[in-house]
Amino acid sequence: MKPKSAQIPFLYRIFKCYLRFLHDKIYYRKTYKVNAQNIPSNTTPTIIVSNHQNCLNDPLGVLFTFRDRKPNFITRADVFALHPIANKFLRSIGLLPAFRLDFEGEAALQNNEDTFNITKQAILDGGTVMMYPEAGHQTKRWLGFFSTAYIRMAFEAAQKSNFQTEIFILPSANHYSNYFGIQNDFLVTFGTPISLKPYYEMYQTKPRTVTRQINAMVREQITGLMLNITDLDNYDAIDFIRENFRNQYAAQKGMPCQTLPEQLLVDKALVAQLDKVKAEKPAEIAELYQKALNYKAQLKQNHVRTDLVKQDASWGKNLLATLGMIVLFPFWTNALWPNLFMWLIGKSFTFRKEDPMWEGTFMFAINALFLIPIFYLTTFFVVGVNGSWLYAALFLALAPLYTLLAWYYAKWAKRLFQNFSALTKMGKESWSNLKQSYNDIKTSINTLL
Repeated sequence: MKPKSAQIPFLYRIFKCYLRFLHDKIYYRKTYKVNAQNIPSNTTPTIIVSNHQNCLNDPLGVLFTFRDRKPNFITRADVFALHPIANKFLRSIGLLPAFRLDFEGEAALQNNEDTFNITKQAILDGGTVMMYPEAGHQTKRWLGFFSTAYIRMAFEAAQKSNFQTEIFILPSANHYSNYFGIQNDFLVTFGTPISLKPYYEMYQTKPRTVTRQINAMVREQITGLMLNITDLDNYDAIDFIRENFRNQYAAQKGMPCQTLPEQLLVDKALVAQLDKVKAEKPAEIAELYQKALNYKAQLKQNHVRTDLVKQDASWGKNLLATLGMIVLFPFWTNALWPNLFMWLIGKSFTFRKEDPMWEGTFMFAINALFLIPIFYLTTFFVVGVNGSWLYAALFLALAPLYTLLAWYYAKWAKRLFQNFSALTKMGKESWSNLKQSYNDIKTSINTLL
């Protein structure tokens, strides 16, 4: 029989299925789990250690990888202070607070003992615990400084069992096609599990040495699993080149570049090549980065995207797209209820935060926990009582499709407006300058890389 801490309540399973559907089918366009076979079997004491870039979205992505376990997640304590209901919900799905000196203050650090005691016991019971050693999320695609608290907790758990329980550390990494909006792609990749058992004896005499060794191994694996742009002085230029010239580089190197896992491999190869060329030809790479930033400024000034420059914008394609938008307009107006209000309410919470990485957290959590149940169930009963229960059931059945229609129509309309705006306001000289800038960067990439 499983220990109580490892048992999964029936209501939790139902609630998780609901959240997984919203996460995998509505919030994201496609989710990928790479090397999931590396996850130790259920009831194996495991600590999953990951990079951290997207607040609540990071642990949710890992949570929905599991079907047979209820993991615990150690995350920043300020998330639990948002609202009492949020606090209760986060704990119910396995999240536990980690208090930090730079944020909650020295007095709050003693609260970590309660969290660590709960997680140590969960590990010894054969549970899974996830931790983020960066102790906070990044706002860019790079790996921050690692705290070693996860290693200390693992060995203290082993010590409670007189070093009889074998505990594993599993490195992992999250990657996103885009951090903002919905219907992006998400990827979680798992590394090779590291057993702590071979280090038990040495840890008892040289704990710091063992801690440094294991931390270095974990960090090395995570670095290899993710896109880690270390040249922060040129981050904006590198990230822009990666996003806008990835396909060109992939074609040049004969690399597939369709799915997010494939794109991640291309991005890593491209960034590594840029770093290598920078060491060999610093002046030439500096010129390329400046060209990229200038081109980025041109696009922003003219409200144009690179794909429009590459495709040689024409009135014909945009007029044809407008016709399609007109045909779909009646369906879109129906789809605005209640999706427009759900989007605006979710965004209103994001506007209050200086950190843009909170957007996904608020959009998913607030909609999943409050707005979707309230709006959709209310509409279902109002339509059923005052009209037809058949129409009410049809409304619920079509709700996911209408949500996607509302999002994609608005996205397409915005792009179409930008296209017409560019076609009407930009003269031939402006288009020529953009095209020249784009081709200059392509030539530089072909030459240097």
